[in-house]
Amino acid sequence: MRAIRIVTALFTAILMPLTSYAQKIVIAHRGASGYLPEHTLEAKSMAYAQGAHYIEQDLVMTSDDELIVLHDVTLDRTTDVDEKFPDRARDDGRYYAIDFTLAEIRTLNANEAFRIENGIKVKEFDNRFPIGMSDFRVPTFQEEIEMIQGLNTSTGRDVGIYPEIKQPAFHRQEGKEISTRVVEVLKEYGYTGKDSKVFLQTFDYDELVLIQEEIFPSVGIEVNLIMLLGNRTDYPWIFESDGMSKLANSADGIGPSYNLVVDRESEMLATRITDLVARAHDAGLAVHPYTFRADPGAIPTYALDFENLLDIHYFRADVDGVFTDFPDRAVQFLQSK
Repeated sequence: MRAIRIVTALFTAILMPLTSYAQKIVIAHRGASGYLPEHTLEAKSMAYAQGAHYIEQDLVMTSDDELIVLHDVTLDRTTDVDEKFPDRARDDGRYYAIDFTLAEIRTLNANEAFRIENGIKVKEFDNRFPIGMSDFRVPTFQEEIEMIQGLNTSTGRDVGIYPEIKQPAFHRQEGKEISTRVVEVLKEYGYTGKDSKVFLQTFDYDELVLIQEEIFPSVGIEVNLIMLLGNRTDYPWIFESDGMSKLANSADGIGPSYNLVVDRESEMLATRITDLVARAHDAGLAVHPYTFRADPGAIPTYALDFENLLDIHYFRADVDGVFTDFPDRAVQFLQSK
């Protein structure tokens, strides 16, 4: 009997880590954006091929009420809008997507993200795809969903989507009910319940509550909601002792900056993991921190390398998934375990 108990214990010990590893997810942050211009269909198809479990879509609206996949409410960081429409900037010098029709935005070339230095476009990450090389476009939300669902059909996989509603207060100020339209599109494509392969995210808590209490019931769906957290000052009550349990009334998970999971002042061999994940899990919330990058200079000094950074968060901090620009590296890391 003792031998049987020992074998059973060993078998259980072996299975438990395997189950834990199998439950971790990889979220392609703006697609495989470490390799191709962010939020292009090419970057999304590459992320799909690299094995991502979910692919992210940041969503903004056009003047004719179309949803496009774009990280910013402005076009000038990732397109050549200043060259195609030089007279269309607002007083602040920025080109807002909401001032352009979808047809106009389709004429733009999408680029690797850049900033202007001395009149020259300089990539945000030196080692990434060259600016102006090849031909990329800004896609619509529907186009991206159809590509992912089509690939699910042709490959037999079940990759999910992870849309973010960008600046809903700004859109409402401009007369656009972006959240309602996003939820309507989700329903149109069959994402209707908590078991659907979708997480809907926002940084705006008031919008999160509005979606959960009003928009979901009016449209007739209810999918998983994620509250994004950039720092402790935006919604300090969330970080109080009962904050996560209160948040759980409206959200299914949190998407924190990973600096809220592991103290950014940590040192190698002296990693300080906060209680954020434990408190979120106690409240029944999933935890998907952002953004894990393998670019030179992007890895915190407390981590040996990118894989060690993943290991610290996936297994020491016990997060449920990560947003990464390099989904292949995260998938390979989990598979190696």
